[in-house]
Amino acid sequence: MGGIEFTVTIISVLLILILLSVPIVLALGTASFFGLAYLVGNFDVAVSLLSNTAYESIRSYIFAVIPLFVLMGELISKSGAAKDLYVLINNSLNKLPGRLSLATVIGNAVFGAVTGVSIASAAAFSRIAYPEMVKHNYNKTVALGSIAGSASLGMLIPPSILLIVWGVIAEISIGKLFVAGVIPGILLALMFAVFIIIYAIIKPELFGESKKVSEIKYKSTKSELIGAMGVIILIFVVLGGIWFGVFTPTESAGIGALFALILAIIKKTSWQDIGAAVLETGKISAPILFLLIAAQMYARLLAMGGISEVVQGFFTAFGNDFYTVLIIMVLTWFILGMFVDSVSIILLTVPLFTPIAGSLGYDPIAFAIIGIVAIEAGLLTPPLGLCVYTVKGSISDPEATLGKIFLGSIPYWIILIILVFLIAFFPGLATWLPSLM
Repeated sequence: MGGIEFTVTIISVLLILILLSVPIVLALGTASFFGLAYLVGNFDVAVSLLSNTAYESIRSYIFAVIPLFVLMGELISKSGAAKDLYVLINNSLNKLPGRLSLATVIGNAVFGAVTGVSIASAAAFSRIAYPEMVKHNYNKTVALGSIAGSASLGMLIPPSILLIVWGVIAEISIGKLFVAGVIPGILLALMFAVFIIIYAIIKPELFGESKKVSEIKYKSTKSELIGAMGVIILIFVVLGGIWFGVFTPTESAGIGALFALILAIIKKTSWQDIGAAVLETGKISAPILFLLIAAQMYARLLAMGGISEVVQGFFTAFGNDFYTVLIIMVLTWFILGMFVDSVSIILLTVPLFTPIAGSLGYDPIAFAIIGIVAIEAGLLTPPLGLCVYTVKGSISDPEATLGKIFLGSIPYWIILIILVFLIAFFPGLATWLPSLM
């Protein structure tokens, strides 16, 4: 079996397993094992190769960054600091059109900087922001769209689980990827905010009792101020430590988790809730680590089977223009986003796409941010749309239908695509800050 036939066979097996709803970790593991067994001609050798790969793949201390950042976010969520943050931001937006939607966007941006998981942001603000917007007669499609759409900020603004996974797979500095996500993340939040303000001015009836909302004076309690300011300080400690080279990403994650625990205790969070945060951390982190093991097995197969070279030849057949190739890659990410989650998309495509982008002379850090934004758009794309389903599952209102959430998310999806091509044409948006490190 030649290189092209072998490549087609492996990719076909993977796609069939995915379409059959086989968990991605099993699909990758199965394809990798039988592919390597075919290449080496011996099952025992294949078992040895894969076992060694599994051991080497997660023995590095860098992988501790995933559960530590997840724990940090879970502790912040359980402490009620996310709600405190929302109240503080809402207080600061007095008299602005679409105030509650704006507070949701900004709240998601800040909260995303401590969770690293869009799904967590979507779940938190579905419970925090949606009741407030309904209370003030916001159109439910608009309210649901702002929650689901702005939750996508969680995977771009550091610390992001997707950025960590991309860095591991592509062997790029996680610290530089974190810093690279800052400007695009802020820009995305600003684009969301501008859209909401303009939309609220044109269609004020969709944003409820806008005048009455602007006139309401919320008073933050001492506890709420402590929670909100604690989150903001935590962000500066975590990101500042990485930026100035004081901490490695793993050390920063450890310090962040400790700070979050202290904040939770100050906020008088019950030990039961703290224990629940630890348990939830395990539930989120374990599948990701197993996926990383499977991804390293998959990478070994790609290298030994020459699959990367075949795929690269396929893409370069469309020419050596990066933007043509990028459009094909983005379309591939969209299609995959309809069926599999974001982490799985990274594991399947990054080992193949990163070398291609590099061969065309595109900066690997800028390409990583482009990929994250494009994959993030998949969280809002039917039929899977994980952020959409998370919002649906977090809200008990029967009128909060999937159709309304998807419809309300369309403007945010469009903005995400605009950002993809902004970074593609202006890579300095992603590379300028890392160049200063």
